[in-house]
Amino acid sequence: MTTTTSSTTGSISSAGIGSGLDVKSIITSLMAVESQPLTLLQQKASSVQTEISAVGQIQSLTSTMGDKARALSSKSLWTQTTSTSADTTAVTADTSNGTAPPGDYSVSVSQLAQGQTVTSNASAGSTLSAGTISIQLGTYKSDGATPPTIHFENASSGRIDIPIGASQTSLSAIRDQINSYNAGVQASIITDANGSRLSLRSTSTGAANGFQITTTETTDDGVAGTGLSALNFDASTGATNSQMSLNQSALNAKATVNGIDIESASNKLSNISDGLSLTLLRKTDNPVDVTVSTDTASMQKAITDFVSAYSALQSYISLQTKYDASTAVAAGTSRQDGPLQGDPSVVGFQNQLRAIVTTTSTTSSMFARLSDIGIAVQKDGTLSIANQTKLTSALSHPDELSKLFTTYGTTSENTGIAMRFSSLADKANATDGSLFSRTAGLKGELSRNQKQQDDMQTHLDATQARLTAQYQALDTTMSKMNALSSYVSQQVALMQKA
Repeated sequence: MTTTTSSTTGSISSAGIGSGLDVKSIITSLMAVESQPLTLLQQKASSVQTEISAVGQIQSLTSTMGDKARALSSKSLWTQTTSTSADTTAVTADTSNGTAPPGDYSVSVSQLAQGQTVTSNASAGSTLSAGTISIQLGTYKSDGATPPTIHFENASSGRIDIPIGASQTSLSAIRDQINSYNAGVQASIITDANGSRLSLRSTSTGAANGFQITTTETTDDGVAGTGLSALNFDASTGATNSQMSLNQSALNAKATVNGIDIESASNKLSNISDGLSLTLLRKTDNPVDVTVSTDTASMQKAITDFVSAYSALQSYISLQTKYDASTAVAAGTSRQDGPLQGDPSVVGFQNQLRAIVTTTSTTSSMFARLSDIGIAVQKDGTLSIANQTKLTSALSHPDELSKLFTTYGTTSENTGIAMRFSSLADKANATDGSLFSRTAGLKGELSRNQKQQDDMQTHLDATQARLTAQYQALDTTMSKMNALSSYVSQQVALMQKA
């Protein structure tokens, strides 16, 4: 190390000035050699991280494949049905729980369920009076005579009394007060060309949801059509206190299903036949055909989804474990093998997948292997639906397909194929499974590699410090020797002049 002094800049120190050596380049070159083991460790860490990512993706694809296999191994899939209606403007059908057996139904609708609706004669600007509105749900019944006598049966619920205060006598305030009591009716103000009126409607359909309205005025004005009494209603024969008009009576739905009379308070006939529900939308002039059939579309989709998930898994494993023979023999050529080439855990798992595909099953009397239902193994190990005709034919035997996929047995041969795939996926991804264990092993290797890098970096830092100190000392020594040499030369030159 040489130190020079300037009256304007002060002391300046720089290795190599005294000796003339390029100390920085020398140390950089020496450290490049010393750092080679660290570079190899870093390259190895990058490789291990790539392997961890690849195994992680295999685990994810395996999980997806397992989910699709579980869908195939569900017995309910193979008993699932779907429904169609010949006229969806009149009748719709629902088998969403999938339990309705296949069958045909003829549906005729003679009456839709509806709620009772009544309307007041008072306009929206009217002010009634304080008091109490009493609402009673029940059924208006005919005695069957000619002419019939209508009477009201209070069968649905208890009477609801709704107080109307002095500040609540406008139609809008009365509407809000009625709605706040949940009395089985919904009040609203209807406006048309004739003005605005208060309308009350049953909140539920069905004959049992008819209603009577009786009122009591705090101060009776003695006139039935004014004050709160203007809201009285009773459709019974002989009733004299009705002031509101009946717009619509409460009725049950009436229909026939395969010639059987059906009556319902709702237009939805829930579970009318072993899981089949019908919704009635209008009266019909002609019967509507409703068909319940095997849901082959859902079955085929489940098969297609599994084939796609299996193929995606196989393709990815093959890509990650590939061996590139074309570059393996070329000296100095960079290898293009997959990061998991030769990995025993992954290759072993792939062989287990292939074994399930090729193993014959004894669970069904019609189908022994996937190829029997049109699913073929491709050259790259993936699956494809190679014969749609075969698959369509197989779908007409859902009970046998269920056996092929869902049977639980004691050996591979007498266990359903989908059950075997879902079991393999679960085991491989379990904490003691091959894929999970492989990931854990790689993460351990990466952790050890990092520890080695840290140790190596500590060693390199010490080596660089040592080399720097040595070259600084050399630089200082050579600077002194150069100064001494210069002094001696000066003295010799003076002696020669004397």
